[in-house]
Amino acid sequence: MWDIHSPGNPLRSFEEHTHEIYSVDWNLVQKDTFITGSWDDSIKLWNPREDRSLRTYHEHQYCVYSTVWSPRHPDVFASVSGDYTLKIWNQNESRSVQTIRAHDYEILTCDWNKYNENEVATGSVDKTIKIWDLRNPSRAISVLRGHTYAVRRVKFSPHSDSILASCSYDMSVMLWDLARQDPMMEKLSHHTEFVVGVDFNMFIEGQIASCSWDESVAVWNMLTPRR
Repeated sequence: MWDIHSPGNPLRSFEEHTHEIYSVDWNLVQKDTFITGSWDDSIKLWNPREDRSLRTYHEHQYCVYSTVWSPRHPDVFASVSGDYTLKIWNQNESRSVQTIRAHDYEILTCDWNKYNENEVATGSVDKTIKIWDLRNPSRAISVLRGHTYAVRRVKFSPHSDSILASCSYDMSVMLWDLARQDPMMEKLSHHTEFVVGVDFNMFIEGQIASCSWDESVAVWNMLTPRR
């Protein structure tokens, strides 16, 4: 944990996972906890004022690739794993409250719809993005196809209930509108290596950033998609 206004040594260091930590996410509702997901197959809940984790969740059978808090509920988070499952958790319970076999290959990413507490997107090594209604998880409500390699990150817009961004090892960023019959809005190929991160600016509607193994960060306006 760092203080960006006082560069130097970290304020705190939390060292309990036994393999690479692949995911970290602040609780933006409760604001005093964060979660981490690791290649040791576990998820840990932390309070920055405590020396040790508050709780460890052992249920996934393979690497945990993404852990994301619900934007509405302070105790609820989602996780996805190489065991092909999406799990929904309540931080106060040791076992997940819901498990969905979301893909037939490793799942690398997930995100909540900021305007729909029951809607979660997942992205997989199978090159697809799936949209899930947690109230009826027997099948995905939408399957988005367009990437040609594994989907590395999905992010719902903070400004719209239907806009989603994704990036992939195919070196592209895609923008989707789930309200359209043909949901693909844009395919951007400005990176020259794997694209591993994409996110929306919470304060400037339409502004998006992506980062890549090509050592660059690109920022553009969704209405005029260029760097």
